[in-house]
Amino acid sequence: MTSSWSRPSRSNSGRTSRPRGRPARAGCALVSLLALAACGHGGDRAVPGAVPGERGGTFHKAALADGSRLVITTQGGVRVVGTDDGSVSVDGTTLARWDGDGSTHTLDLPCDQGDDRARDNCGGMPLIQVPSGVTLTVRAHDAGIDVSDVRGELRLSTVNGDVTVQDSGTKGARQHLVTRNGSVRATGLAAREVGAEAVNGDVDLLCTTSPDALDGVTRNGSVRVTLPAGAPSYATDASTVNGRSTVDVPAAGSAGHPRRLTLRTVNGDTEVHRG
Repeated sequence: MTSSWSRPSRSNSGRTSRPRGRPARAGCALVSLLALAACGHGGDRAVPGAVPGERGGTFHKAALADGSRLVITTQGGVRVVGTDDGSVSVDGTTLARWDGDGSTHTLDLPCDQGDDRARDNCGGMPLIQVPSGVTLTVRAHDAGIDVSDVRGELRLSTVNGDVTVQDSGTKGARQHLVTRNGSVRATGLAAREVGAEAVNGDVDLLCTTSPDALDGVTRNGSVRVTLPAGAPSYATDASTVNGRSTVDVPAAGSAGHPRRLTLRTVNGDTEVHRG
């Protein structure tokens, strides 16, 4: 960055000349301050607690407490793994930007085919490690989302890729898993409520808890749900146009507020079983 500073010209008539050394030093000091304020990490605002990355990246690691909300945005895909480390971290060669305060933070993985630092984020699957109890939102594009060992609420969505979840979620949370032109596949999923949607793909859910409500919807694919072996009775609506429906859980009576299962597709099967 280049900056200039000059003193306005004035007539010297009737004035005693003074040494010029002090104003020159002041100008240099001001240039230095401007450079420090504007330069470093491509001009991005420094976020307290964030550790810079390599290759010109603006973020590598930052502490984040369980229960905090983390939003990951990318024009590619991402792999997210929950750990006991208590911090969010990316590989030092992954270009990432970190922002936010309080209980909500955003991690952006920029995509620029013309930038060597960001090219791997375009349609790739960089690895992000997060605290296992974080509340996680991921918005991806043109690649998949793969989440494992994240024990909080999940809101995962992509286009042109699969959403895959392993050993994640928590009994009291709503899990929202969505893709277009891909499949939703979850094993070891814990939830109070589940909303899983796909277009041109399957919805395949294996739950470790018995949710109060579960909606599995696709258009061209099958919907398969497996509940725990001791799952209670449900009010079940399983329908398809070109396929078959199989319901292997007890039917709920009319009394009270029964748990609810809704499985729908056009071209494919709908199935629900107890494991």
